[in-house]
Amino acid sequence: MMRSSHYYDLTHELLKKELKVRYKRLTLGYFWSIGSPLMYAGLYWVVFVKIIKMKTENYPLFLVASLFPWQWMMNTINAGPATFVSNASLIKKTLFPRFLIPVVVSLQDAIHYLISVPVVLLLMFFFHGTFSWHWLYAFPFLFLIQFGIALGLNMIFATLSVFFGDIERFLQIGTTFLFYLTPVLYSETLIPEKYQWLILYHPLAPLIINWRNLFMQGTIRMDYLLASFSWTVLILLFARWVYLKLSWRFAEVL
Repeated sequence: MMRSSHYYDLTHELLKKELKVRYKRLTLGYFWSIGSPLMYAGLYWVVFVKIIKMKTENYPLFLVASLFPWQWMMNTINAGPATFVSNASLIKKTLFPRFLIPVVVSLQDAIHYLISVPVVLLLMFFFHGTFSWHWLYAFPFLFLIQFGIALGLNMIFATLSVFFGDIERFLQIGTTFLFYLTPVLYSETLIPEKYQWLILYHPLAPLIINWRNLFMQGTIRMDYLLASFSWTVLILLFARWVYLKLSWRFAEVL
């Protein structure tokens, strides 16, 4: 019990420090946290609606409902290579619980997502999004599932980056490919029916689709929720294995 309380206090202090550092010199701190996905949403709206003439109903809400959770995921994943490497001084302290560093990184991005949700709710009002009782269970489930996946992937890449400096480069390329292979800018209904089953084997697609469905239609698909939960468990178990396998050498390598 004392150890749990110590971990909580330590996480709280580290999180407070990270949030202060992140926005120390930024006057428009909150607006920067939502500005990037909003600007991309505006760009994609111009390209796909005004130029390509894509016929997707309420496309601004469609984009924001997809891009905000995607941005959260990418921020946490792309922070992975620096998560342990940039905290070498903490890691070399033998009594410091190193696994808390990825937890703090993941928590701060989760907080930024939460404070961006009012923007999505505002767009729901203008573009006829749907509120329903499904929100009572769907939002917490999706939030926890996404936090688990983001934390697991951050820990995997953070651990591997201590030993392999090229991870960051591969990650930049990989996340770019993943963006276009995930139905973020386009509806999953555009995927040919014979390939629809592949969505369940995509670690992020069912999650992004459910976020979008929740904001636009007020409901989620239970098979996609189960698939996302399964991916969360697998990724966290693999992250734990990688961390336990390699973390004992951190101080030696860093």
